[in-house]
Amino acid sequence: MTTLPSPPAGITVRPATLDDAAAVCALLNEIDLLEIGRADTSLTEVEADLRHPEVDLGRDSWLLLDGGRLVGYGLLWDDSGHERIDMDQYTLPGREQAAGHLFDLMEARAVQRAALNGAPRAVVHMHLNTTPTTDVDALRGRGWHPVRRYNVLTRPLSPAADPVPAPPPGVTLRPCSAEEDRRRAHAVLQASFADHFDFQPRTYEQWLDDVDADRADWSLVWIAHVDGIGDAAAVRTHDNRASSGWIGNLGVVREARGRGLGGHLLRHAFGHYAALGRDRMGLGVDTDNSSGALALYESHGMTLDFAVDTWELTRTAGS
Repeated sequence: MTTLPSPPAGITVRPATLDDAAAVCALLNEIDLLEIGRADTSLTEVEADLRHPEVDLGRDSWLLLDGGRLVGYGLLWDDSGHERIDMDQYTLPGREQAAGHLFDLMEARAVQRAALNGAPRAVVHMHLNTTPTTDVDALRGRGWHPVRRYNVLTRPLSPAADPVPAPPPGVTLRPCSAEEDRRRAHAVLQASFADHFDFQPRTYEQWLDDVDADRADWSLVWIAHVDGIGDAAAVRTHDNRASSGWIGNLGVVREARGRGLGGHLLRHAFGHYAALGRDRMGLGVDTDNSSGALALYESHGMTLDFAVDTWELTRTAGS
C-alpha cells in the first residue's frame, strides 16, 4: 500500500459531507470570479455532485482547510467501470503546497479505483479553464497534459428577438413529461453522442443520477419526432444557473442529421427561455466535434464566453 505524505503545515484534510455543499459552492464561485469574472456555480450543482451514488464521499472527496478557511476541494468518480476515472479539483491560488497534496491524494485514489475495476492503469481526466488558477507548469511536471478543448458559448436572449419557432414540416416536439418520454430522451442522447470524444455509455438509471432526476424540471427537456424516422433528436436544458439558462445536451441521431433539427431545437430553447425572462443562454461544445456542432451554434449567434481544456494523466497500477 502506498503511504501518502502528510499535509502541509497548517492544513487539515477531511472528506466532504452534504452539509459542506454551501462552503464548497462559495469556494468554487471564488475561483469562478478569478477565472471568468463572475460567480457561475449553483448550490444545486454542488449538491448533485456530492449526492451522486457513484461517489463514495468518505474516499472520493477531500476538503483542505487552513484553520476554518476552506482552501481546496476535490471530487473523484468512475463512470467507465474500467480505467477511465474523472476528477474535479479546486485550490485557491498561492496554495501550491496544498494543491500538490490534493493531487497526491486524488491521483493515488484514481489508481486504486481503476485497479478495483481490474484495469492495469488509470487514465484520469479533469477539466480546467484555459486561464486557470491551477499552476499548469506544476501539472505538466506531474505528467498531466491537455488532450481536448471545449468552448463555452453564450447568446443574449429577448422575447422580441427570440419567439418560439414553429417546427419544420413533419417534425413535432414534446417535453419529457412522462417516464416513457424520459427513457426515449436517454436513448436518443446516448445514440447521438456514442461516437464523440470521452463518451461513456450510461444506463437509464445512471443517466437519471447524472442529470439529478429528482430535481430536474422535465418540462425543459424536449424530444423531436420526425415522420418516417421516429424520435430523432433531444435537447436537455436546465434553469438553475445564476448567469444564464443552460443547454446540457443537444443531440441528433446520425440518420436524421442535415435536416435542421439541431438548429430548431436550439431556437426552441432560446424562445422558451426568453419567454421565461432569461436574458442569456449558454452551452459547452467540443471544438473538435466532427458533427459540426460548433459551426451550428455560431451560425445561430452564439459566441465564445470562455474555454476549458480536458487534461489527462495516465498512471499504471502500483505507481
